[in-house]
Amino acid sequence: MNRRVVVTGVGLITPLATGVEESWTKILAGENGIGRITKFDPTGFKTQIAGEVKDFKPEDWVQKKQVKRLDTFIHYALGASRMAWEMAGLPAELSSDLSEKAGCLIGVGLGGLHTLEETVGALTEKGPNARVSPFFIPKLIGNMASGQVAIEYNLKGPNICIVTACAAGSHSVGEAGEFIKRGAADLMLCGGSEAVITPTTLAGFGAARAISTNNDNPAKASRPFDAKRDGFIMSEGAGILVLEEREHALERGAPIMAELTGYGLSCDAHHMTAPDPNGDGAYRCMRMAVASAGMDVDQIDYINAHGTSTELNDALETKAIRRLFGEHADKLPVSSTKSMIGHMLGATGGVEAVFSVLSLRDQVMPPTINYENPDPACDLDYVPNVKREARIKNVLSNSFGFGGTNASLVFSEPGE
Repeated sequence: MNRRVVVTGVGLITPLATGVEESWTKILAGENGIGRITKFDPTGFKTQIAGEVKDFKPEDWVQKKQVKRLDTFIHYALGASRMAWEMAGLPAELSSDLSEKAGCLIGVGLGGLHTLEETVGALTEKGPNARVSPFFIPKLIGNMASGQVAIEYNLKGPNICIVTACAAGSHSVGEAGEFIKRGAADLMLCGGSEAVITPTTLAGFGAARAISTNNDNPAKASRPFDAKRDGFIMSEGAGILVLEEREHALERGAPIMAELTGYGLSCDAHHMTAPDPNGDGAYRCMRMAVASAGMDVDQIDYINAHGTSTELNDALETKAIRRLFGEHADKLPVSSTKSMIGHMLGATGGVEAVFSVLSLRDQVMPPTINYENPDPACDLDYVPNVKREARIKNVLSNSFGFGGTNASLVFSEPGE
C-alpha cells in the first residue's frame, strides 16, 4: 500500500514552557530549563538538578475529578495531546467511522513512578493498614497514557504503549506511522510522556554514574558533544504528534506541517546500558531510516541528535554519523536540544520529533548550547550556541535507549 503519512498537529510540554510556540521560541533562543530540583529535597544526592516542568497546571488540561486519579505522566500526555488535536483542527467528537480508524500510541520509559513511590512509602510506614488508592494500578502502568487519551477522544483503533527506554517516543511515532501505512488506521496520536523526577530515579541513575553532578552550575550542566560533558540531565514532559494518512488530511483541509518519510530501528545486542563501541546499532538504524525514505544520505539536511551529554553516547553517535554519511558529514549540521531541556527519557523522542517538524516549518536549526570545548572524538558541526537559518528539506531525528534499542525518524517538507 502506497499510503503516505503526514503530521497535522503537535503538542509540547517541556521544562521551558507548557505550549508549542513558547517552548520552540525559547529553544531557538538557547534558553536553559535546568535547575535545582524542587519536587523533593535533593540534599545529600550527588546530583541535585533536573529539568522540571514548571508552569503546568493539571486542572487546565484534565477534568477536575480525574486529576487525583491519574499520575503526572498521564496529565502531561493529555495536555500535549489536546494541543496537537486542536492544532490539527480535529472535531471534539469523531464520526463513528473515523473513530474506529483512529488510534493512540504514546510511549513511556518508567510510567507512574511517583504513584509507586508514594504507595510503597505508605505501606512501609503503616503496613496493611495503609490506605492504598483504588486507582493505584491504573495510575502506575505505562499504557494508561495511551488509554486515557483514547478515552478522551474516542479513539477505537490501535492502542498500545511502547516501553523502550529512551527510544520509546521515537519508536511510538515510527510505529504509529506504520499502522497508517498498512491501513490499520487513518489517524494516530503518538509520541511520548514521562514524569519520573523522584528520589528513586535520581538515586538509580546516580548509582549508574549516568547523570551530571554539576550542581553548582545547572545552566551549564547539559553540554552534549563538549569535551567537559559529565552525564545527562534527567527531565520530564511530553511531545505528541497527530499523524494522518495524507489523502485523509487533504480531504478535511488539515494543515500539513511535514511528512514522515522514514523510520529505522535496530538493536546493539551489546550491553544493557553502554552503546556498541563501534556505534554499529546507531549506524544501521539511521541507514534503515534513510533507505526507507527512499533517499540518498546527502539528502539529509539536518540531524536532531540523541546527544545526551554522556561521554560514550556523544562520541559513538558522532562515529555512526561519520560512517553513514561519509563526506556529507563534514557539511551536515547536527544539534542536541537536550542541551537546553535535558533528557526526558521515554518522552524525549516525541519531543524531538516535534522539534524536527518545527525545524522544517521555520527553516531553522536549534543550537547546541554550552558547546565550548571541542572534543577530538566529536568532530561534527554541532550548530554551536546559536540557532542557524538554512534551507532544510529533510530532517533525521535519533533516539537510542538502554537495552541497546535504537530508533531514527526522517521528516520531510510536505510534498505533492
